[in-house]
Amino acid sequence: MKKLLVIRNDKIGDFMLAWPSFAMLKQSLPDWQVTALVPNYTADLAKLCPWIDEVIVDCGKESEKKAQKALVEQLKSKQFDASINLFSTTYNAKLVWKANIPYRLAPATKIAQIFYNKRVKQKRSQSAKPEFEYNLDLVRSFLTDIGQVTIEPHAPYLSFSSQQLQAQRSKLAANLGLNELKPWCFVHAGSGGSANNLSLHQYCQLISGLEGEHEVVLTAGPGEEEKAVELRALLAESGKKAKVYSKNDGLVDFATSIACANLFIAGSTGPLHIAAAADVPTVGFFPSKRSATPLRWKPINSEGRHIAFCPPKAEDKQSQEDMSRVDLSLAIKTINDYNFGSNGFPT
Repeated sequence: MKKLLVIRNDKIGDFMLAWPSFAMLKQSLPDWQVTALVPNYTADLAKLCPWIDEVIVDCGKESEKKAQKALVEQLKSKQFDASINLFSTTYNAKLVWKANIPYRLAPATKIAQIFYNKRVKQKRSQSAKPEFEYNLDLVRSFLTDIGQVTIEPHAPYLSFSSQQLQAQRSKLAANLGLNELKPWCFVHAGSGGSANNLSLHQYCQLISGLEGEHEVVLTAGPGEEEKAVELRALLAESGKKAKVYSKNDGLVDFATSIACANLFIAGSTGPLHIAAAADVPTVGFFPSKRSATPLRWKPINSEGRHIAFCPPKAEDKQSQEDMSRVDLSLAIKTINDYNFGSNGFPT
């Protein structure tokens, strides 16, 4: 059996945008073993991915030299036939080079490319297409190189059985006091240190403007619960009830909970991309600067199950990142036009 190493060892959102690539690889190469190198905080999600056969945890470039050396030896021992660096840094490039992997593919970028023997010119800085498409282009290049027919993947990329979802929905209903007969709208106001997000007052205005009978669940990652509690208080002042839910049972449990939502609203964050992988209808708020646009970080929902908003175009970067310029009236009208309160987004 031939072995392939795929590296995507950055943030949760970036990793979720690699799931179509893993799907394409495994569906096109069912007889290959696909191994993912990921950081510890996305390892559980990687183990959940049906197209990954093996997960290796990256100790990271900030770890001790002893740990990095052990990782290289581990990679060497696997005797990979090929590697694809979906995320290229000098650290990642040296890993596959030191591991003596014979075929090493990555984007042709910066000095790191000298450690690869297969490169694809992408110019990701132009943000001409979604991140997941840039990833897929690398996979297509690899499949072409080995003479393999490419099988295009399709959403949903993250699936749970109806039994799993019902059990999770019942658990959330009991723990949070939610009505299982109503649609559930999840809102994630945190940013995880990534792109700018709406302010809490903006989220309050948005949620208060949603029509129909539904439950509002405010999700929170590590260190974000205080923000969610503050948003709940703001909503209470405007007469809107909301529940706070933090992922204290682990990332897989959190992902299962997200899959129970009828609508997920967030900025350009990891939870938004988890929701999209499960094909939950998503509403995303993004800056308009080129490296962070709705196009570049488009989630992997199926067609018609994602809508995005960003500040109007502007010449200066400060205005491009100023989320107070987002037209919330338009956002509220657009979401309500989808009749979320009764049916969710159209399929």
